[in-house]
Amino acid sequence: MDWISSDTSLSTRDSVTSQIGLLWQQVRVPLLVPFLRIMVVLCLAMSLMLFVERVYMGIVIAFIKLLRRKPEKKYKWEPVKDDLELANYSYPIVLVQIPMYNEREVYQLSIGAACNLSWPADRILIQVLDDSTDPTIKAMVEQECRRWTGKGVNIKYEIRDNRKGYKAGALKEGMKHNYVKLCDYVAIFDADFQPDSDFLMRTIPFLVHNPEVGLVQARWKFVNSDECLLTRMQEMSLDYHFTVEQEVGSATHAFFGFNGTAGVWRIAALNEAGGWKDRTTVEDMDLAVRAGLKGWKFVYIGDLKVKNELPSTFKAYRYQQHRWSCGPANLFRKMALEIAANKKVSMWKKCYLIYSFFFVRKIVAHIVTFVFYCVVMPATILIPEVQVPIWGAVYIPSTITLLNAVGTPRSLHLLVFWILFENVMSLHRTRATFIGLFEAGRVNEWVVTEKLGDALKTKMSSKASKKDRFRIGERYKLHFMEIFVGLYLLFCGWYDYSFGKNRFYIYLFLQSMAFFVGGFGYIGVFVPNS
Repeated sequence: MDWISSDTSLSTRDSVTSQIGLLWQQVRVPLLVPFLRIMVVLCLAMSLMLFVERVYMGIVIAFIKLLRRKPEKKYKWEPVKDDLELANYSYPIVLVQIPMYNEREVYQLSIGAACNLSWPADRILIQVLDDSTDPTIKAMVEQECRRWTGKGVNIKYEIRDNRKGYKAGALKEGMKHNYVKLCDYVAIFDADFQPDSDFLMRTIPFLVHNPEVGLVQARWKFVNSDECLLTRMQEMSLDYHFTVEQEVGSATHAFFGFNGTAGVWRIAALNEAGGWKDRTTVEDMDLAVRAGLKGWKFVYIGDLKVKNELPSTFKAYRYQQHRWSCGPANLFRKMALEIAANKKVSMWKKCYLIYSFFFVRKIVAHIVTFVFYCVVMPATILIPEVQVPIWGAVYIPSTITLLNAVGTPRSLHLLVFWILFENVMSLHRTRATFIGLFEAGRVNEWVVTEKLGDALKTKMSSKASKKDRFRIGERYKLHFMEIFVGLYLLFCGWYDYSFGKNRFYIYLFLQSMAFFVGGFGYIGVFVPNS
């Protein structure tokens, strides 16, 4: 009787398997094959858009470097000099704003750097905009401001009753004080930014001698880029942004996205553009676009670097990337028609803003990276009737990757890790992009990026256990989206290895492992509790 029941069980399994196979064949040919072909065509079109954009910017930056076109040659620049008759009155009054929120680890660094800026003491006003909710940290920041006041620095400690508008709201409130009316320019530094003492001496002359210039932006310099592999990957991505994207925008259109910090605004330009708005999570880009549409020109100084900190925990980086991906997409939704209808700037600049600045860089770049390389291409292994041409699968992404890598030559040996990491992060960026485009749930979520300062070194060397010292990632934190994508890629890789002819399985196995590493939180550093 046992052999009869065994045969019955086997026949039942075979029947179920055959039914699943039959259903797969019925669905695959009439539905999945045409759909996948359409997706391949769309993804190839987006890849070509991104490829042309990257090659164009590569050509422009090559000419900029070869011709040594520095901002000092394009715009009038003379140092602000002392005048025997006017004394310090030859220097414009500059406001320095430092917005912060519970910045226990770094508040002293930013305040100290701002107070040490080389500028006549009676012509500079430092404004610390403290939105902290921790009363202990508030008291510490206020005490630090008092300490600098005692040294003769004109520093104001300003707080609000609420956090409406987050950073944009704090900056907007800061501009409402009566003493701000005396100022001509405003420099902005986030709480972890430490400008060198000559920052104002190098930036203000562009504004003083060129009345059409509304913004001067400096480059970021990462003090903790060697802290872990996560920070090295970020450095590679951001160096391309500063070395290529910002330089090209400044040189060709006198426009680029304000980075929200390490820049100086002409207050007249800021006010004409409508001031700070909190309608998106990229209030800095919002202001820059509105000011650009008013005809103001922007100057980027690539060789002026301001020290700052990269997020070194995966949690902090995920929140930051959500904000940086969701915000631009949402701003594009809100401003596309306004840009198209603008009469003050040229058609060429409007096309640049809509197509290049927003559509290709802020939307297409995120979507094609995840959808094409992590979803569609692996799916073609399961559905061999659909093929991706080698130029779309290999040549275009290889060229784009190499063009991205020029920003950080010292990290070329990490290129494979960077590709895998960027594909993992593209999952979150794509999701955030769609949230911004369709104004879904987390569209205006603002989580301040955690800064560790010297906290990591202190805790790792003193109170952390030996086991914790070598721990990386986030403890007991699973990210199920990454794990799910990792399983999908692993299955596709196994299928290609076993039955396929594409030999994509090497990439698929590596990429699946990268998603698993992210899914289990083994990215970045782990800071033990004190």
